[in-house]
Amino acid sequence: MTPVELSRTVLHAVRCAVDAGELRVTVPARVVVAPPGPGGWGDYATNVALQLARPAGQPALRVAEVIRPYLAAASGVTGVEITGPGFLNIRLTASAAEGLVRRILGEGLAYGHGDGLAGQVVSLRIPYDVRAEVVADALVRIVSSQGGRAEVAHGEPVTLRPVPAPEDPAPLGPDAARWALLHPAPHDRPRISADHLVQRESNPLFRVRYAHARTRALGRNAADLGFTSEPGPLGDLDHIEDHTDGHIDDRADDRADIHVDPLLASLADHPRVLAAAATHRAPDRLARHLVTVADAVLPVLPAVLPRGEEKPSAAHRARLALAEAAGTVLAGGLSLLGIDAPEHL
Repeated sequence: MTPVELSRTVLHAVRCAVDAGELRVTVPARVVVAPPGPGGWGDYATNVALQLARPAGQPALRVAEVIRPYLAAASGVTGVEITGPGFLNIRLTASAAEGLVRRILGEGLAYGHGDGLAGQVVSLRIPYDVRAEVVADALVRIVSSQGGRAEVAHGEPVTLRPVPAPEDPAPLGPDAARWALLHPAPHDRPRISADHLVQRESNPLFRVRYAHARTRALGRNAADLGFTSEPGPLGDLDHIEDHTDGHIDDRADDRADIHVDPLLASLADHPRVLAAAATHRAPDRLARHLVTVADAVLPVLPAVLPRGEEKPSAAHRARLALAEAAGTVLAGGLSLLGIDAPEHL
């Protein structure tokens, strides 16, 4: 279940409470769901109760208590808790996670594409500047992914003027140069340095491309072991030994709890991020989101393949499917930014 789908579920719960006469409010046009903040619980949280408290003439906690049973009864929801002043925290069922992975693998690189800008023409008038050219080029693809069409032209009045790069980024090479120009917000001055070429954890571009290459390598390794991916229950991921290869983290053989909730949340959030990047003409939002996905998937990857004499199980096939879904999102996002997603790194 994506955040967009979950927001519809929350709205339906509010509508049920209104229809039952337990709330006297106008059902809002939209509500926001997002990963829970500090002190939160579950997969997502919404502040709809705080949003409706004043028009309902009731405390937010009371509004949350009214909405909670209707939301808990919704398909794909396995639990709802109230935290803080009235936040509704939602945990999705395992089948919802499985459905998300199936959707990503089914839609492939088109996952997250939508029709929110269908029929719209976005005019991008830019100055003669290399960063403006690169940002506009990425926006042409991002806007197209949402059903719109971006037209780029030079001259006044300028509608897209990101802060220029302090020096020529060409020596970085095409991929690192594009990342250096796209990753910062348009109002921030980009940093043009060899740091974008370093193959270390400190380099966000490397983390994104490395995570993608690792997901692809796992598919090849699994084929060598005689199994393929199949979405399903992930099994117990607690206390998996993390044997890294030294590229990202040289603390090999450490034991750590591996949690998939951040990864599932970031994958589910991809359609919203793409829509926001297109609407706000902000490819940097997509670039930063890819870093979030990469950082969420890397801790999960050591749990994908069997170890020692362990035989491939349904859980291994499901974990491989989850890794492949993450790789698909990373590849699709990099493609929209005009950056190569290597199979090997």
